[in-house]
Amino acid sequence: GGRETVVVEVGGKRLEVSLPASLGFATTPATGGQAKKPKRKAAKKSGSAASGDALASPMQGTIVKVAVEEGQVVQEGELVVVLEAMKMEQPLNAHRAGTVKDLTAEVGGSVSAGAVICEIKD
Repeated sequence: GGRETVVVEVGGKRLEVSLPASLGFATTPATGGQAKKPKRKAAKKSGSAASGDALASPMQGTIVKVAVEEGQVVQEGELVVVLEAMKMEQPLNAHRAGTVKDLTAEVGGSVSAGAVICEIKD
């Protein structure tokens, strides 16, 4: 049979998945018309899970570098910390411009997925 393309969101990222049509996913409206393809937005390459003021770790790992200090002013996209997970280094960048507050990261420290590294406030 044919294949259906479904858009799913995983961890805040949108992914297109192609599945066999025999699975029974309805991707067209009930009227039988063609479904519109969703518009893709350019994703920010921040490499972090960020919401509001908090910069959180996207995965479990060990802090190998802290590039900022408490009270430092950072610009959006500026390196905050480097996280090592599974022998790969993952830079965590500022998701917004502001002042670093409540910095808890220290070199050699372990963080779990979702742990708040710091807050970036206006």
